[in-house]
This record gives sequence, structure tokens and C-alpha cells, in this order.
Amino acid sequence: MFSPENPRAFALPPGVDFPAHLVAGLLDRMATRPPEAMARVTLYLNTERMRRRVSDLFTTQGARFLPRLKLITDLAKDPGLGLPEPVPPLRRRLQLAELIAKLLDAQPDLAPRAALYDLADSLATLMDEMQGEGVAPEAIAALDVSNHSKHWERTQTFLSIIAPLFADTQDSEARQRLAVQQISARWQANPPIDPILVAGSTGSRGTTALLMRAIAELPQGALILPGFDPDLPPAVWQSMDDALTAEDHPQYRFRHLMDLLAIAPEAIQPWRIAEPPDPARNKLISLSLRPAPVTDQWLIEGPALPDLTEATSGLSLIEAPSPRTEALAIALILREAAETGTKAALISPDRNLTRQVTAALDRWAILPDDSAGRPLALSAPGRFLRHIVALFGQKLTSDQLLAVLKHPLTGSGKDRGPHLRLTRDLELKLRKQGPTFPTGADIVAWAAARADDALPWAQALAASLDDLEAIPRRPLAEHVAQHRALAETLARGLAPDGAGELWQKEAGIEALKLMDELTAEAPY
Repeated sequence: MFSPENPRAFALPPGVDFPAHLVAGLLDRMATRPPEAMARVTLYLNTERMRRRVSDLFTTQGARFLPRLKLITDLAKDPGLGLPEPVPPLRRRLQLAELIAKLLDAQPDLAPRAALYDLADSLATLMDEMQGEGVAPEAIAALDVSNHSKHWERTQTFLSIIAPLFADTQDSEARQRLAVQQISARWQANPPIDPILVAGSTGSRGTTALLMRAIAELPQGALILPGFDPDLPPAVWQSMDDALTAEDHPQYRFRHLMDLLAIAPEAIQPWRIAEPPDPARNKLISLSLRPAPVTDQWLIEGPALPDLTEATSGLSLIEAPSPRTEALAIALILREAAETGTKAALISPDRNLTRQVTAALDRWAILPDDSAGRPLALSAPGRFLRHIVALFGQKLTSDQLLAVLKHPLTGSGKDRGPHLRLTRDLELKLRKQGPTFPTGADIVAWAAARADDALPWAQALAASLDDLEAIPRRPLAEHVAQHRALAETLARGLAPDGAGELWQKEAGIEALKLMDELTAEAPY
């Protein structure tokens, strides 16, 4: 498929349909080869979404052999490598939380105890990055921070607690790096003769960059880079030597990759002729994003740009007075795109904004394909479990009680009619007469004064709510067990067994998996 020169890298410009041109370019290169040759091609992609799209594009070409479509993360799943199983992420976070708790006991002024699990999440993320980049804890411990502010020394001390975890076990990132190193050594000793390609990745993670270098140096290996800017002059590439000023530039990762491959920008060839939808806009954006040391080129090269009116045609600036208005404006634009059959995408790091846009689209029965999915905590089972855990360790308020009783999953083990009727009557009583902090005895007394079937319902509810205020210090496993038991009890209502509809449907199944995982990992 390729000439014998090494290493080789191809690219497609910003703005083009990357998966479509990737598939078209591969079909062009395989056009003169026998049909079965395509089945010997291995194509590594960076996301599951990309793999589905590429597979669909091949399917539209009719009956034919397909390349082996794999994810980069699939490398660590090769059983032939003999790698140990990685530590589950939840277990790692619980281990970190325990270490941080001990540190906070010794140094209470280091951070508030309420930040325990946030700190554990941050440390877990840092560990992933360190293992992906091949940075050992000793490298951080060896940093000289004596001439810096005192908080740098405190941070260094705080980070020292993760050192034992590096030596004992491996996380998924460390396992991925070991897999890449083993496979690279295997390829170097016995290079495969069939084509192996990596497409869609920029090499922003250290482990992925190592894999890309190994593949680019194979006899029939190649990289296909997305969004490579062909308009950057050599002087700009050279100005990216200083990572402190250039790291934020969108092309910096390509510069880092080129250094790793020891190639110049001119060595990166077009994968195929692919004209961007708006070349003038690409040139404008390329110039506007020049790194800080060369922003003076705006004055030099700016006058030579194409007509700016044409380059910015179709761009709109909306200065919304509130987040709600912002979400509604975006939803209206997406609605118009749906009505006219135009493909549209919302790209935003703000998950609150995307959820507000999704809610606005729902009023028009438009369901967007959210690549990030819906957080489990915002699903019906997730909200229910959050309502339940909020009952522990404090006096029960009428608002908390009613929020639980009115949840759609409460009493879902059998006919909810009586439950809803009694909940409504209890709410009227609490709103008019109180008490603000109802107890189980208060609920039973209210039911006993009635002439209907409220007493069994009230007694079951009171039994569930007793002894929730005083929660002793105990192992996490016991907290999880009580939380789950209470959730299942309230969900089934007066049904003899089961958990109602709590663990049903997709969200319920995922919530059950999470609770099972938490139960299994809590002892660690």
C-alpha cells in the first residue's frame, strides 16, 4: 500500500468529514488490489463513535471485505500479552480516599474533610496521566520547590501519598502503556507485512504517541491525522519549541508528534485531496490562533487574507443574557437544522448547558444523540438513590420525606394507587399542620386516626425511617448495605419482596451494576 520510506504520516485538513475521507482514501489505495487484501488491513481508531461511523461508511459501499476495525484501547485486552488485570477505578478511588483521610487526620489544615472524595478523584486522574506519560512518583519527589511558594511544598507532600500505589498494582493506563511497549518490541523484532493504520488520533496522550510512532515505522504502517493545518508557515512550527507558550495551540500536539517521529511538517502528506467546506475561514482561523510570539503576523499576513465577509459568512455571535436563554437559542438553531434535514452538532465542555439544550429540544420531541450519554445520577434510579442517601445522618424534614414518597419508583412493587393517595393525604397534613421534622411515630399516629387502610402503609414507612439520624462511624460496606436495603424497601412498598422497578430498564440495570461494584469494592 505504501512506499518503503519510514516513518510515514498523512493528514486531512480541518473542517472536512474525516471518517468519510478516511474510508474513501483507503478504498482508493486498495482499488487495484484483490478484494481479500482489504481484510488484511488493521485500522486503529480512537473512539467507539468513530469506529461505528467508519463501519457504517464501509457498509454503504456494498458487499465487500472490511478491514479489521479496532480501538486503540483494545491493545491492552490482548490475552497473549500476559498482563495482570488492572485495578478497578472505583477501588483505586476508595484506596486514595483512605490515604487522604489519614493525611487529613494528621494535617487538618491541608484541606476540608468534605473535599475527601473530590481530592481522591483528582489524584486518580493525576495517576492516570502520570502512568500514561511514563512519569514516576520519584520524578515529582525530586523536584526542587524550595524557591517557590509554601503551597508547592505542601502539594508535593500531598502527592507523595500515591507513591506506594504505583509500586503495588497497575491501573488501566499503566497496563495500556505496558501493552504498547510489548507490542512495539514484538513489531520491531518481527515487523508485520500487512498494513496497520492509526486514524483520528493526535497523539495527545504519551502512550498513544508511542503506539503511533511504532506503527509509523512499520513497513506498511501509517498515521492519518485529523485537522492538520496546512496553512501554518515554517516559522510558526519553529516557534512551538517553547511548550510554555505554544502548548495551548491546537496544532502543538502535531508538532510534538513530529518531533517524536523526527519528521518535518512537509513530510506529512494529504491522505487524499479533500477541500475544506470553507478554505477562507480556515485561513482566517489559522492566522487568528497563531501562538503568542508570532501574533505580530496578524498585521503582516492579515491584509492578504481572502474577503473576511465571505470567510465569516454563516457565523453568528449570540450574547445571551442568561444560561437559559443561551440554551434556548441553541435549541432553536438545532430545531431548524432538524426541520431542514441539515446535519448539526453542538460542541461544548459545559454539561449543564448541553442538558438544558436537550431539555429544550424535548418540548419539540427532538432527541439529540449525546455522545457523552446521560449521567446516571440524573436518571430516575440515580435521583431515587440520591434522595435515599440524603436521609441518613440528619433529622428527617417533611420536604425530604415527600420528595422520596412522590418519586415514581417509590412503592412501584405493586399498584401505586393507594400509595399515591396516602402520600397526597400525608402531604396535605404536613403542609397544613406539620410537624416540620416528622418521625415514624408521627406518621403512625396520623394513620391510626383515619378509618381507611393507611395504618399498614404508615407502619411499614415508619419502620424504614427509624434510626436514620444517628449514623455511627463504621466500614463503608455497612453504609452501602443499609443504603441499598432502604432503597429496595421503599421501592417495593407493600409488595412482599423484590425492589419494585428500581433495578429495571437500562438506567436501573446500570444503577444495580454500580451498587454491586460498590459493594464488592467497599472492603478495600
